[in-house]
Amino acid sequence: MDKERLGKVFARIDSSREDVIRIQRELTAIPALSPSSDGTGEWKKALKAKEFMDEIGYDSFAEYNAPNSAVSEGTRPNHAYIVKGKDQSRTMWIMSHLDIVPPGELKLWDTDPYELKVDGDFLYGRGVEDNQQGIVSSILMLKAIKEEGLIPSCNIGLLFISDEETGSIDGIQHILEVKPDLFSKNDLIYVPDSGSEDGSLIEVAEKSILWTKFITKGKQTHASRPDGGVNAFKAASNLVVRLQALYDLFPKENKLFHPSISTFEPTKKEANVPNVNSIPGEDIFYLDSRVLPDYDLGEVTSRIREICDGVEKDYNVKIEMQYVQKEQAAPQTSPDTPAVTAISAAIKEVYKVDARPTGIGGGTVAAHIRKKNFPVVVWARFNDTAHQANENCSISNVIGDAKVFAHIALQ
Repeated sequence: MDKERLGKVFARIDSSREDVIRIQRELTAIPALSPSSDGTGEWKKALKAKEFMDEIGYDSFAEYNAPNSAVSEGTRPNHAYIVKGKDQSRTMWIMSHLDIVPPGELKLWDTDPYELKVDGDFLYGRGVEDNQQGIVSSILMLKAIKEEGLIPSCNIGLLFISDEETGSIDGIQHILEVKPDLFSKNDLIYVPDSGSEDGSLIEVAEKSILWTKFITKGKQTHASRPDGGVNAFKAASNLVVRLQALYDLFPKENKLFHPSISTFEPTKKEANVPNVNSIPGEDIFYLDSRVLPDYDLGEVTSRIREICDGVEKDYNVKIEMQYVQKEQAAPQTSPDTPAVTAISAAIKEVYKVDARPTGIGGGTVAAHIRKKNFPVVVWARFNDTAHQANENCSISNVIGDAKVFAHIALQ
C-alpha cells in the first residue's frame, strides 16, 4: 500500500471526532449488563452497533447467538461482519465485546454513568473504554477504508460478542463451539481489550484465572451469648488473612507479566445478618486469583483447601469452596507471529513508540482462542480506567487505534 493512499485514510480517521462522540454516546446509553449482573443482556446494543455497520456497508453478516432464557430475547448476540479483501484466504479479525460491568457505587461517579460526558479529549461513561473504544475504533477504520474506495489486503472481519465480562460462555466459547472453522491459522486476530497509556504493550499471554467462593458455616446466636454459637464471620475473616500465605506458597516471578507474580486478593463479600446483635451463622466472600502459567491450578486449589481445613479445625466451622471461574492459562502467542509483527510496525508508524510483547493478569477472550491454537494479539492504547468509577477514554486514542488497524489492513 503506497503512503499517499494510506495518508488519505489516516486523514479521514483524523477528521472523525464527531463520529466518535456520536457512536460512543449512543452505545453508552444502553446498559448491556449480563443477566448474572442483574442486567438484560446485550441485544439492544448489538442492534445499535449493526445500525452503524449498516451505514458503512459490508459483504456478509453472520449471527452466532447463544440461547439464554435469562434474557427476554431468549438469546445473547454474537455478530460477525466481513468486508472482502484482495486475499480472501485470510481475514484480519478485530474482536470487541458488547457487555459492560455494573457502574458500582454511584456516589463515586461525577456524572450519570450511562450518559456520555465530553470534556475536551476525554469521554466519560460506563463502557467507553471497556470495550466501546475497540468497537468504535474498528468501525472508524472500516468506514475510512470504504469511503476511500480501497480494497484491504485481506478480508476484514469485525466481531462483536457477548458475555466477555462474566466468563464468555455465551460469547467466544459459544462461537468456537458452533463455528469451529470461523478462524484459520493464517488469520490475524486482534482483541482491543487491554493495553497501556503509550500503546507500547502487546499482550501475548495471560495468567490463569481462579475465582473462588468461600461459604463458611457456623451457628447463629445472640451477640451477647457468643458461647452459644459459632461465629462464621470471625472464622471467615481469619481465612481471609491466612489465604495471603498463597503469595509465599507460589512465589515465582515472570517478567513477561505485570505484575510479575501470581496474585491472590479477597474481593466481593456478601451480606450476612442484617442486625448488629446477632452473630452470623454463615458468611460468604470471594478470592480473585491470577496465577502464573508456571503453576497448575490443581496445585493451587489443593493448597487453598489445606488452609480452609486449618480454619475449620481452629474455629469449629465448615467451609465450602465453589469455583466461579477456573481457567488454566492458554499457550502464549509467539512474538514472531505475523499478527505481532504487523501490529508492532503499525504502532511504530502511528504512535512513534517501540512496542513489546507482554503478559497480563486480566482475562480476555484471547485465552479461549489460544486454547484452540490460533495466535491472537490483545492490544489498545488505553487510559486504563476499566471497571472504575468515572471510566473514560481519549478520543485521540480511539482515532489512533483506528489508524493502527487501518495500517495493518492495507499492508
